[in-house]
Amino acid sequence: MDMQTSLLDRLFAAGHLIDTGVDGLYGRGGAFEDVIARFEALIDAHAPADAKPEVIRFPPGMNKAHFEGSGYMKSFPQLAGTVHSFCGCELDHMNLLQCMAEGEDWTKEQKATDVVLTPAACYPLYPTIARRGPLGEGGGLFDLQSYCFRHEPSKDPARMQLFRMREFVRIGTPDEVMAFRADWMERGQRLIEAVGLDVELDTANDPFFGRAGKMMGNSQREQKLKFELLIPVTSQAKKTACLSFNYHQDHFGETWGLQTSDGAVAHTGCVGFGLERIALALFARHGLETADWPAPVRAALWG
Repeated sequence: MDMQTSLLDRLFAAGHLIDTGVDGLYGRGGAFEDVIARFEALIDAHAPADAKPEVIRFPPGMNKAHFEGSGYMKSFPQLAGTVHSFCGCELDHMNLLQCMAEGEDWTKEQKATDVVLTPAACYPLYPTIARRGPLGEGGGLFDLQSYCFRHEPSKDPARMQLFRMREFVRIGTPDEVMAFRADWMERGQRLIEAVGLDVELDTANDPFFGRAGKMMGNSQREQKLKFELLIPVTSQAKKTACLSFNYHQDHFGETWGLQTSDGAVAHTGCVGFGLERIALALFARHGLETADWPAPVRAALWG
């Protein structure tokens, strides 16, 4: 049995994750949720004391028109998820029920709605802020958290299809965004070390689709636009990205017309925390009983 399956089975047996019959789609037990809640409080404790981000919580579905405008499908069509619904008449309904009864595909007549599953917590933010007009002096800082969807079913518990992402997003000048990212790269490492996890910082790239995507990924690495904190979850040799530090340059500023106070195109960047992945790393490292975790780790999380 490989390490990924072994950890997943142990999490199921302990009640920390709940099997739904779909790979990467799990319920969460009370202890698992408590660890995430405690870690989110620790994130807040490690944030700059003078930072006053605007807190926004978007739902796990976003406006389809905004999703289309983001350009996500150009880069990650393999990961996207859409929401479809029944839109037929009574006869169509009878045919649907007959298909279900006969074990046939009953989804063929489903039609796309105006909702798309949110691929990253920050995606609904940019058109929202753009509608407000130019940013004030000093730009903007935002605190987000949302369930996100990526269509990549796997037995690896660290690769869920529906998972939560906590993000801080900085919008402003290039210098403001780069300073924000550099600060959080240091804070993020200290935060993870505080809960007793081994951490490695490395350059990274997003999983762009196709041959053109490989070139985009190489360019992203060469420009050092994305860094990740890698932590062992199911493997010591192949660590899992649990935090990411991203500089989007003016991509979202150009896409949505984001402007700084002087009318220039705004740049954006974010730090993202994969909450389930961090919880998994903690259980994998310290054991499945939180009462038995090392005292310094318990002190950091529970006080």
